[in-house]
Amino acid sequence: MTRWFRSHWAEEDIWFYFEVDGDGWVTRQVELQGPLEKPIAAASLTEWEAAQQAGTLADYEATFGVTAEVPIHEWDPHDPPELTVAEFEDVWLTARSVCQARARSTRGA
Repeated sequence: MTRWFRSHWAEEDIWFYFEVDGDGWVTRQVELQGPLEKPIAAASLTEWEAAQQAGTLADYEATFGVTAEVPIHEWDPHDPPELTVAEFEDVWLTARSVCQARARSTRGA
């Protein structure tokens, strides 16, 4: 069963938004930093794997970041606030747009 939640890392003032599959693997992850919650990552495990196979992993990670590399049960935050799929999708779509725009501007497009 897929679930969605968020967790805050106070040391870096980053909100992590996670989509986690039934086996505990992060399938999508968004990172928002600072009081303005600036998107700094919006990565998909499926896309990351495809980029790795295609030899474009560095470009993918530079644009979207990465997802957590271990199952959630190995580091599960204590009582994270659950999200609905709609709440996650809202954050996901916004963060993806920002990451893509930032990548286009750094490439000079």
